[in-house]
Amino acid sequence: MAIFSCSKNMQETLPANARSQNQLQQATVPPASSYAVALAGNGFVTTLPAGGAEVITNNGLGNWTNAGSITSTYFRLGLTGQLNVAVRMKVPSGTSNIQVTVNGTVFTKTVTGNAYTDYNIGTVNVTSAGYVKVDLQGISKSSSYFGDVSHIIISGSATTSNVVYANDSANYYWSRRGPSVHLNYPVPSGTTAEWFYNEVTVPAGEDKIGSYFMSNGFNGGYFGIQVNSATERRALFSIWDPAVGKTTLVRKGINVVDNSFGGEGTGGQSYLLFNWQAGTTYKFLTHILPDGAGGSDFSAWIYTPETASWRFIATWKQPNTTTYHSGLYSFLENFNDQNGYLGRSGQYNNQWIRSTTGVWTEITSARFTADATATNDQRRDYAGGVDNSTGRFFLKNGGFFADYVNYNTTFTRSATGVAPTVNLNTLP
Repeated sequence: MAIFSCSKNMQETLPANARSQNQLQQATVPPASSYAVALAGNGFVTTLPAGGAEVITNNGLGNWTNAGSITSTYFRLGLTGQLNVAVRMKVPSGTSNIQVTVNGTVFTKTVTGNAYTDYNIGTVNVTSAGYVKVDLQGISKSSSYFGDVSHIIISGSATTSNVVYANDSANYYWSRRGPSVHLNYPVPSGTTAEWFYNEVTVPAGEDKIGSYFMSNGFNGGYFGIQVNSATERRALFSIWDPAVGKTTLVRKGINVVDNSFGGEGTGGQSYLLFNWQAGTTYKFLTHILPDGAGGSDFSAWIYTPETASWRFIATWKQPNTTTYHSGLYSFLENFNDQNGYLGRSGQYNNQWIRSTTGVWTEITSARFTADATATNDQRRDYAGGVDNSTGRFFLKNGGFFADYVNYNTTFTRSATGVAPTVNLNTLP
């Protein structure tokens, strides 16, 4: 694609103390008289009509030719008060009339000039802490191109402190994806966990493209369900390569695809194309067992209500590794950086481990953590805990919601007391 540029609803109830604690957290963006919020790290093309070619690049908004497209930029304010907004942009030729909407308040501006200039747009009153959205849309243009936009400039009493936006340009890709969030499950002392069981329910409407609802994670790999496109969904089971040697496939289930993977590490990947549905609870089971020859075998099954059966994914062998389940966790991530403005959430429930002696033990506590996008304070749209309406653990990210939950917080759900009803001897 050519780039036209002259320069190159699920509602969880948060813990009662979440908001008061979070107000104590300070942004990494230092206080200033004004702030330049880069579209490269904070902007998204949120409406792209047929024929639209608008795109966010390292320079900001490019290819702005379609009056039907909308580009949204987000930043978080911890204070209320006056917010002044300006747009840093240039027009290659002619004159452009644009519409700028700040949290629902509409302004129009006439822009001309082929050098980047800060154009004052207007002032709004911010009445509550949280994310502010600034939408850009073209109205009319005398040439073929509305212009290039690099930054939204903000100032005013609402910005005197505690301003949050992505300002680490080396990691804009990750900040645009949004924070990944995790639930870390403790294994009771003295227990050797051979089996790990978990259940995942994705509420209706939360299954956005690019979402990975990872259920069974452990040192060495992970297993969960993904939304890969509008027409493709997967149950994915991946095992990393060990420090020495390479992970190899032992066997796989019917219609399961296997290959190697790279990017964030290397290892073996197996997945089942499966049109799983939001609102349905899926059960996940993993097994880790040393093979007696210096390696360990990792296996995974998913129970699908649609078939009323356990479906085998694969068994992978890690050489030079003698291990059982350790470092148990679940996570929620978005792996599509163009969809980072969309929110998603998942519910995780009824976690159990089975020891090498055959005893099932329920896990009812989890520590909520987040990745570097959160810990480096590039974004604060992350949450986790126990959902008051269902009693399940939940994870939530993306969507630029206002109230977040402090990471490194431990939560406890009520025990179900219902051990997994699975015959381990008859699994496929």
